[in-house]
Amino acid sequence: VFAFAQPFIPLDQEVKVGRKAVSVYVDNSFSMAALSEDVPLLEKAKQRAREIISAYGIEDRFQVLTNDFAGRNQRTLGQEEALALVDEIAIGPAVRALSTVVARQEQALKNSDTDNRLLYLISDFQRNVTDLTTWEDSTTDLTLIPLQAVRESNVAIDSAWFEGPVPLLNQNNRLLVRLQNYSDEDLDNVRLTVKYSGQQKPEGVLELPARTTLIDTVNINVSQPGWQEVTLSITDYPITFDDDYHLAFRVAEKVRVLNISDEQPNRYLRAVLEGLSVFDATFQTSQGLDYGQMGTYQMIVLDDLQSISTGLAAELQRYVRSGGNLLVFPPRGADLASYQSFLGAFPANVLENFSEEERTVGSINTDEFVFNDVFENRSDNLRLPVTQGNFNLSRFSGRQEEVLMSYRDGAPYLTKYRSDQGHLYLCTAPLSDAVNNLVQNAEIFVPMLYKMAISAGVQRPVAYTIGKDEVIITKHQPHASEAAYKLRGSGQEFIPEQRIVSSQVYLGVDNQVSQAGFYQLFLNEDEPLDRFAFNYNRRESALDYFRPE
Repeated sequence: VFAFAQPFIPLDQEVKVGRKAVSVYVDNSFSMAALSEDVPLLEKAKQRAREIISAYGIEDRFQVLTNDFAGRNQRTLGQEEALALVDEIAIGPAVRALSTVVARQEQALKNSDTDNRLLYLISDFQRNVTDLTTWEDSTTDLTLIPLQAVRESNVAIDSAWFEGPVPLLNQNNRLLVRLQNYSDEDLDNVRLTVKYSGQQKPEGVLELPARTTLIDTVNINVSQPGWQEVTLSITDYPITFDDDYHLAFRVAEKVRVLNISDEQPNRYLRAVLEGLSVFDATFQTSQGLDYGQMGTYQMIVLDDLQSISTGLAAELQRYVRSGGNLLVFPPRGADLASYQSFLGAFPANVLENFSEEERTVGSINTDEFVFNDVFENRSDNLRLPVTQGNFNLSRFSGRQEEVLMSYRDGAPYLTKYRSDQGHLYLCTAPLSDAVNNLVQNAEIFVPMLYKMAISAGVQRPVAYTIGKDEVIITKHQPHASEAAYKLRGSGQEFIPEQRIVSSQVYLGVDNQVSQAGFYQLFLNEDEPLDRFAFNYNRRESALDYFRPE
């Protein structure tokens, strides 16, 4: 049986006799807070659930299920226990597809010692979650009980993200905000505000035509390094769960760079890295490396290494794939076999023969992040690099190569390859100023180093969704072998499930986060190690429902 029905238990001749197993699902998502005849839908749903449970006998068994999918909702209870559980149901942030709900109901009842199994779904049947099509289980009755709220409108902040890969210090970082008008009315007075650095300020009044999406821009100027919290808000009644959107992100004070050379580092490169306060540079030789510290650097520069040992190659590949940025300058007399093996493993195009020929760079890819916005006021007399020799590159297919700078004939001078979470940057000319004058061209070289170092392969999300993002990833602390990580925020504190993989820890939050807002990660009671922003799921922002025919 598969039908919309009124909340009653039929007592005609078709009702099966004997002990029954009954599962009653009460939708307790945010949409059930809407009013119907001045009463929240959830209260009506709870009353219907009580009527259903009370209509059966005391010998029957009951499951009371909500979107929370809590442990106590997974077993069958006696009649009095089931009624008590109904009384405790409250609105929560979890949203479930109805197919998932029914599967959970069937799982709970399949072990019952009766073939009389009955399922009830009490919901407003929003289209975004109602994915039931047909019901083919002849051994189980499924009854749908729809509840209808007063027709309401809704405007939501759907999402927000930064235009660039990472927010930068002392710059206007463009934050894009997507708003959605889910109503059939044009709105001309939607007020967007931003709370940042302890201050709340208006961002303007927006016009949103009916059933449309608008992407607005907010500038966030970060004046201090460290953790930042931003909350975007609109005022929209009576549906308010999607009126706020929280973001958390970290802006580093300095960019940590490791330079690896065979002997002394390139003097121009050293002058740049030591002369600018934005860099925190370390200089090491290829024979004295501490592999265990590589992951603490945002960028590693290979400064004309004659060859790359298999051990160093393996560590550098691991570093890049874990999110690091590697910039490679091969020397004129490079050991091609070691470089080809190293580059091919990413995979990247590999070095071939060295051409002793003066060439001039002819173009810069200003659409890519490294040089985007660097030359906004570029003059015609911008000096482009000139080289006295360079390596030719293989042209293998499937290498996912981006050319950042190229010679006048189109041959690559500087290329980029994505490898898992990080980036490999390869210059086809040596770093030595005897061959390549890039190091003497501060207008290009300095911003190039900085933008490469802060680029990110897979950037950590600035916001997470409650009930959807069940696992969050952060850097593992080496001294955390015995202690447990804790999340604290929005009036909650709990120990998430923890799984350590290499230098990262995977934190399973499941349904433990129930309130939107900011959460800090602690180990013992030290300073917070990380910060996360959680938002309510926007799946129910669209107020579209199935209705009984």
